[in-house]
Amino acid sequence: MQNFSFADLWYYFILIAIVSYFIGCFNFALLISKCKKTDVRTLGSGNPGTMNMSRQFGLKVGILTLLLDMLKGGIPVIIVYFIFRNMQFTNVQMPIYPFACYLSGIFAIIGHIYPITMHFKGGKGIATTFGVFTFILPCQNMWYLFLVLGILLCTLLFIYFTKWGGVGSLVGVTLFTVSQFVIFYFHYTNHFNWVYVTVNILLLWNAFLTFFAHRKNILAVFCGEERKTLAKKLKKS
Repeated sequence: MQNFSFADLWYYFILIAIVSYFIGCFNFALLISKCKKTDVRTLGSGNPGTMNMSRQFGLKVGILTLLLDMLKGGIPVIIVYFIFRNMQFTNVQMPIYPFACYLSGIFAIIGHIYPITMHFKGGKGIATTFGVFTFILPCQNMWYLFLVLGILLCTLLFIYFTKWGGVGSLVGVTLFTVSQFVIFYFHYTNHFNWVYVTVNILLLWNAFLTFFAHRKNILAVFCGEERKTLAKKLKKS
């Protein structure tokens, strides 16, 4: 393990944040809908994301949008992981990659939700968030891939049975966030330091961003007005 202080790498972290943000700004839902001679922002809920794409263009297009948006969050994370995996912060005895990866992930999510290329009116960040977790968890331990698959399955089952797409997505984000909290706790239980605290703050910000982007959906659930996601209709589209 090579040792570095934060002062040695701060400009790399700024570069990671900027590049990840602009990657996040690229909206695949808008690109795909433009290829279909329309603008998804003028259809349905107006949200340029997976759920609205599924409702307007069918399940296959929705899945394609989901996977592309997941890659948008996951690819920057995996690149950052391979850059920093053999480095640790001086006098902290913790690897740098969790901090760097979640920094990258957060800014990719911010770019998706608040893209400068779309006047800061983007999607809700769920697929990009799922991509961040899907890539970073197996980097910590390959067995965590089964944890990722389990959480994704639970999310799909929740949406299928409750018909609440937005709420189901937040359930998935919550499960991913709590799982990472627990993993960090057991991996670094004897390393309570600024890196450990900062990474957990990044996790909280990740959850906050997606919940805040879904605030209207949450309110609609409590008011009994949340729009149902009917899987059978999506399959026929």
